[in-house]
Amino acid sequence: MRRGAITRESVLNTIVEHDELGREAFLAKYGFGEARSYILVHEGQEYDSKAVAGVAHKWDQGRALTRDEFSGGKDHAAAWLKRVGFQVKAIKNPDWARDEIILACHLVMENGWKGLNAEDGRVVELSALLQLLPIHAEADRNEKFRNSNGVARKTFDIATRHPDYRGKPTNGGALDVAVLHEFLARPQEMTEAARLIRQGIATGELQSFAPTEDEEFGDDFSAPEGRLLMRRHRARERNKSLRKKKIASVLQRGGQLACEACGFDFEKIYGDRGAGYIECHHVLPLHVAGEGRTKLSDLALICANCHRMIHRRAPWPTPAELRASIEQKHADDRRAAVALTRPRRAADEQMPNP
Repeated sequence: MRRGAITRESVLNTIVEHDELGREAFLAKYGFGEARSYILVHEGQEYDSKAVAGVAHKWDQGRALTRDEFSGGKDHAAAWLKRVGFQVKAIKNPDWARDEIILACHLVMENGWKGLNAEDGRVVELSALLQLLPIHAEADRNEKFRNSNGVARKTFDIATRHPDYRGKPTNGGALDVAVLHEFLARPQEMTEAARLIRQGIATGELQSFAPTEDEEFGDDFSAPEGRLLMRRHRARERNKSLRKKKIASVLQRGGQLACEACGFDFEKIYGDRGAGYIECHHVLPLHVAGEGRTKLSDLALICANCHRMIHRRAPWPTPAELRASIEQKHADDRRAAVALTRPRRAADEQMPNP
C-alpha cells in the first residue's frame, strides 16, 4: 500500500461516509481514536484528520490505512490532506521553542524575576512579537497561539523555577529551567541574544532565513541562543561570496586550504575532486554576531567533521581550542600505546605469595 496516496475525491467520499455513520460509529468501524493534534475543517464541520486520511485510502487502494500504519507521525495525515487542498488546523499549540523562552525569560529577569499578568503592556507586546517569529507553521497554531494569557503563564513558569522562589512551582518544562540557568550563568550574553532576536524580527532579517538541515532532520546541534540566530549564523557560513573571498585571502598569503582544527586537506586526500573545497565557520558567538557586515577575520576554514563537532555542544570551542583538544587526545593515545608496549619489569611479573 502506498501511504499518503489519496485524492481529493477519496477524502470527500470518506467525509460522506463519516456523516452518514456519525463520528463515534465511524471511528469505531475503522479503529481510530479522536484526533489529538490536527482536525480537518470542511464546509464548517470538523473531522478527525488521521481517521479521514486513513480511510480515504480504501477508495483507490482497496482498504483503509490502519491507525498503526501511520508510523507514529502525527503530521503525516495533516500533510496528506493539505496536499489535496483541504484545510487542517491544530488542536493544541506547539511547545515553546528556545527562542520564545529566551524572550520570555528576559522579560521575567527585567521584572526582578517575577511573573507578569496578562494585562501587563509588556506581556501584550511580547505576545504580538512571538506571533511574528518564523518558527511554528501557521497550520500548527490555533486561535490562542501565544496570546497574552499563555505568555503570562509562561512568565510564571519561569519565575517559579528561580532558585530564590520559595513557593510551589507551576507546570513549566525542562527547557524553561535550562534557559533560566543560562540567564543566571550568562546574564549579559543571554540578554544580548534576546536583543538580537527582537532586532532581527523588527528588521525582518531573521524572517528571511530558511530552517537549517539540523532543524528539519532533528540532527544534534547546540545553540543556547536559539534557532533563529543559528539560522543567521549558518547562512553567513554558507555565503558563497564570503567563502570565495576567504579562500582567496588565505591562498594570497601563501596558506593552504587545510582545516584550522585538524589539518585535513581535501585535495591531498581526494585529489582533483577535493581541490579548492573547504567549509567556513563563523567564529563569533551568536550573541555577538549582530547585523553588522561579516569580516573575513570572522571566518575560519574548517573541515566538515570539525565543523559538526564545534556546533554539537555549547559552549562552542574555537578552531584553536578544538585543535588543542585533538592534540591532547593524540598525546594521550601515544602515552597509552607506549605503556602497553613497555617491557614489564621482573618485579611486576612476580606473583604475590598467597
